[in-house]
Parts: sequence; structure tokens; C-alpha cells
Amino acid sequence: MLARILDKLRNRNIEDAAETGDRVALAAATLLLEVAWADHNIDEAEVTLIRRVLAEQLQLPGEEIEDVIAASREHHDESVGLFRFTQTINDAWSEPEKYELVLNLWRLASADETIDRFEEHMIRKIAELLYVSHSRFIQAKRMARRDRDKAD
Repeated sequence: MLARILDKLRNRNIEDAAETGDRVALAAATLLLEVAWADHNIDEAEVTLIRRVLAEQLQLPGEEIEDVIAASREHHDESVGLFRFTQTINDAWSEPEKYELVLNLWRLASADETIDRFEEHMIRKIAELLYVSHSRFIQAKRMARRDRDKAD
């Protein structure tokens, strides 16, 4: 399955909707992991949140979530930038869906109760590449903080 997902991501001319969904899932998972790795420390709470986001926002079944996380970890090691992943999402998602991803990136960054400056920088960079406005970027940050404070 891992090889199939990676092959689909590399082949940009695939038209099948299910395959597009696989590329989008891999792109979203990779962006989530980029934020998790930004502070050079992946907490179990961050991995749990990544699994939840993939299940809720992308409606992936449990067995596919682990495959997508494994594929995105591998792809992260080979990656030279974010553009390829954000372009995949830009091609497939509306502004509200991209905003939800940015909100989830903020939730992920605050999962360990501190937002590292590298995490914030990565989220800002991703939001800009997704064409999420600065006001929506700030709105997502505040909403994630409010969600975290309610949970405490």
C-alpha cells in the first residue's frame, strides 16, 4: 500500500478521484508531520492528533491512516520543500477545507502545550502556500488556543 500511495503522489497526471484522495491524504499528512517535526520533538499527543485529523478531516479508515503516516514519514525524509504538497491540496480543496487544515496545524503545534517558534514559522509558511489569508491564519491560531484552553 505504501508503494502504491507514493507512486500515485509522484504521478501528477492521475485522474481517478480515489487516487486524488490518496495524494491529498499523503500531502495533508506530510504537512502535519512537518509541523510536528518543526521543533525536533514528536510527542505522542502530536501523533494521536495527526491520526484524529486524518480520520476526521479526510475520513480515512484506521488501517490506511498508519500507511499514510508511514508514507509521509518516508516522503518527509526525501522531500525538498512544501510546494508539491500544498499544490496538491490547493488543487483539491476549497478555502474552508484549507482553513480547517491550518486550524488543525495550530492544534497540533499546541498539543504539547507549547508552540515552538519553528512550529509557528512552519504553519505560517504552509498557510501562505495554501493562500489562507493572514486574518484567517490568526483566526485559526486563536481558535486552536481557545480549544486547548477549554480542554484544560
